[in-house]
Order: sequence, then C-alpha cells, then structure tokens
Amino acid sequence: MRWKDKHVIKVITGIRRCGKSTLMELFQEYLLQDGISPEQIIAVNLEDYENEELTDPKKLHAYVMDRASKNKKAYVFLDEIQNVTDFSPMVDSLFIRKGLDLYITGSNANMLSGELSTFLSGRCITVEMLPLSFAEYVSWTGDTKELARKYTQYLETSSFPFVTELGDDRKAIEEYLSGIYSTVVLKDVVSRIRSSDPMMIESILRFILSSIGSQISTKKIADAMISDGRKIDV
Repeated sequence: MRWKDKHVIKVITGIRRCGKSTLMELFQEYLLQDGISPEQIIAVNLEDYENEELTDPKKLHAYVMDRASKNKKAYVFLDEIQNVTDFSPMVDSLFIRKGLDLYITGSNANMLSGELSTFLSGRCITVEMLPLSFAEYVSWTGDTKELARKYTQYLETSSFPFVTELGDDRKAIEEYLSGIYSTVVLKDVVSRIRSSDPMMIESILRFILSSIGSQISTKKIADAMISDGRKIDV
C-alpha cells in the first residue's frame, strides 16, 4: 500500500507457495474498496495454461496496452513473470508508459533480489516474502491459547499457508511439502545451476537438513559425501 502510485516497479519475490499471488489478490481487493474500478485492474497469471500465449513478451505487452485506459490509471499485476521469455525489456517498456502502476511476482530461483537491478535497470523495489511467521500462524488459529502445542505443530507441519487448510491430515501435509521440496530442488535449483548430477544435490541437501542447528562447512559436506562413496571435492 505504501508504494501505490509510486513510479517504480513493485516486485514480490519469495519461495514457491509462500503466498505471493494471494498478496496481490488482497491488494487488488484493497484497490476496489478504495474506489478503483475493475476495468482499471489488469491481472495476468502466467502459470495459468489459458495464458500460455502471453509468455511471448510481445503478446503480453500488447495485451496490457490494449486493456489500459488512456484516461485512467491502470494497475497491472503480472504473476510469475519468469515464465515470460526474456521478460525484462517488456517490463521496462511497460514501466515507461504513463498511467501504468506495475506489480510483478517471481519465484526466488529466477528473481533473486541481487539480480533485479540488473534485470529491470534499477527501476524496481523488492517486497521479499516468507511463509507464515509463528505470530501469523497463531493469528490464523483464532486465539493465543496452547502456544506450546501450536509451536510444536508449527515446526512439524511447516509455515506454508496452505498447510493450515489441511488440518490434522499429516499424510496430506507430508505429500504437499514433499511436492514443494521436489519442485524447488528439481525445477528451480537444478535448472538454475545447470547441474548434471541432481542426485548429488539431493544428497548434499539431505546432509544439510540433518545438520540444522550445527556448524557446517563445505569440507564437512565434502567429507560426508566421500564417506558415502560419492566423489566430490570441497
């Protein structure tokens, strides 16, 4: 809300399923309540198969411009912008158009905050999102009773917002979290670093996860892999 109508690209980044799309939807609801008409809001979910052709930057640019009013400010929301091929020139082009207030989201692997100034020519501010804090989790439960039990549940079932809708179904929660893990590791991390050995990354991650709360170093990781018969240097 603080950045509304400021001439800068608002970029929401964060791990998959942390609530970036929901945050944009909530902000759109706020705009409507604040007197903005539905025609002024242009929202495109680039993970929706119906919008597959809009992953072409020229088509997406034309789509936005066709719907933008020349007389009223348009609020443009582009969800999961990394799905657009070579998106930065297209976003920059929208940025220089008068009367557009631009908001975009992207998953961390493709939109690391340190790279945004390069992608978007320093014309952006970053809103970095995390899953639910414990205070937010408790707020969702409706009261502050049994905090110790809730904290244990929070640690065991994760802070991802959708988990709160799965209740006590531990099997469903486990499958959901496993899906997020696999997507982040295989689709984001492996593709980003162009690794030819995803099984090695999986082994390293499992070692790191088992060492939470302990000091760790690249040498410790390498030694652990070597002791398991995996060939890797520091």
